Amino acid sequence: MDYSPDRRTALVLCGTGVHGAYHAGVLRACREAGIRIDVVAGHGIGAGTAALAAIDGGSMLWDDKGLWRGTGTDRFYRWHPALVVAGWFTVALAAVVASPLLFLLAGLVIYPVGFGLSMLGLSMGAWLVSAYGALLATLFSGENLPTIIPRAGMFAGAGIALSLLAGALLAGRRAPVRREGRVRWWWELAGAPLAAAPVRRRFADLLWQLIRGADDPKVPEPALVGRRYGEVLSESLGQPGVRELLVVATDLDARQDVVGALLREPYRGAFFASHPGRERQGDAIDLAAGGADRLLDLIGAGLTPGIGADPLLVRFAPDSFWKGEAHRLCDRPGALLRLLTELKASGVEQVVMVSAVPPVQGPHRLAPADVSIAGRLGDAVVAGEAATFADAEPVARRLFATVHAVRPVHNPLGPFDMRGVWDPGSHRWAEPAELLTAGYEDARRQFIDPVVGASGEHLATSNGETYGEGVRDTSDSWG
Repeated sequence: MDYSPDRRTALVLCGTGVHGAYHAGVLRACREAGIRIDVVAGHGIGAGTAALAAIDGGSMLWDDKGLWRGTGTDRFYRWHPALVVAGWFTVALAAVVASPLLFLLAGLVIYPVGFGLSMLGLSMGAWLVSAYGALLATLFSGENLPTIIPRAGMFAGAGIALSLLAGALLAGRRAPVRREGRVRWWWELAGAPLAAAPVRRRFADLLWQLIRGADDPKVPEPALVGRRYGEVLSESLGQPGVRELLVVATDLDARQDVVGALLREPYRGAFFASHPGRERQGDAIDLAAGGADRLLDLIGAGLTPGIGADPLLVRFAPDSFWKGEAHRLCDRPGALLRLLTELKASGVEQVVMVSAVPPVQGPHRLAPADVSIAGRLGDAVVAGEAATFADAEPVARRLFATVHAVRPVHNPLGPFDMRGVWDPGSHRWAEPAELLTAGYEDARRQFIDPVVGASGEHLATSNGETYGEGVRDTSDSWG
């Protein structure tokens, strides 16, 4: 069946890290075209994008000073500062240990150069060889060699230990929730390499600036932000630019996904009703009721990759299903399938699935591998998302009347390439802002013009022109 604006429609955003820029481009194209979207849903960074889009805050993503065109995104998913400092001390330690051999190897250059200068009649050649011999004699003397290198090595080793200890102590002091681990203490010092806290703080700030009104611009505790968001979205449902919300995160301790939703009636009651053999209180959170306190936790968990970053530790309320337990939450690529089944339960009839991961191009299209830690983690995330998307499309076609996908043909940016990356395919440097533009153009080319335009829908554009011949009521549109 073809696209119809009369069906209950969901925009599904899936992806990690910088791929959120692609979501922003698609959102902008849908808003400018007046596409009717009833529910915005997402996992990964798509959860944060969906939360902003639900309350008509998408412009904070694509404006000139917005998230993906402004500054600060280069701090997302970087190495923890303590690991960076410890890494430099490790380099210094390696240099200290290898210094005797390095000084000896330097003779392979100094002696030939000195001999050549002497053959040219220059006194500098003899001086260079003499100075090098004196330096070796000093460094390898019985007074210096046994003391200098061990002392320098101890200094570098102490720097490594103190850096890791300081990082662990600061993380413990900043963490609102603590839970004892069952591993050796040194793993607590090391931790995961990538820091997800900066991107979590940035999305919390964006949401608060959008809903705070006349309150203090400083972001309050997460529960207060969630409650205010739930109030604003519940009171605004039905107004232009406001949509229902559905997000998914993964609970590592419960071994299941957690769904947060803010839906309008009559869909809300049916969605949160328990099913035979399945207790909805354990895996579904009503963001329109008391569960709104958990909104930032679910978004923060979505912004936390399942590999490479420490999961977000969340303590549930004592009167909740989990009775005050502290659980570890994060994202996983396979959450897309769960997202689709929950959208079906919320009454959605057609979906537009958005992913910044290109389809597989076939043989002989291999690109040079990024062997950095972030690059290897990003490749694993991208492979998982691509496989999940391929599995999810046929499932979606069985669940919904119509299914449409918006994906790039080519995207050199991995999930953690927040500062850009060299693209060997186009032989130039690719920036995250370009991914935003690609999402906008792909949405127009793959969905809006050929699908919605062909359906006879009236499409408003940014320059006042229209596509298609039909006229529709735009009181319930993105714009």
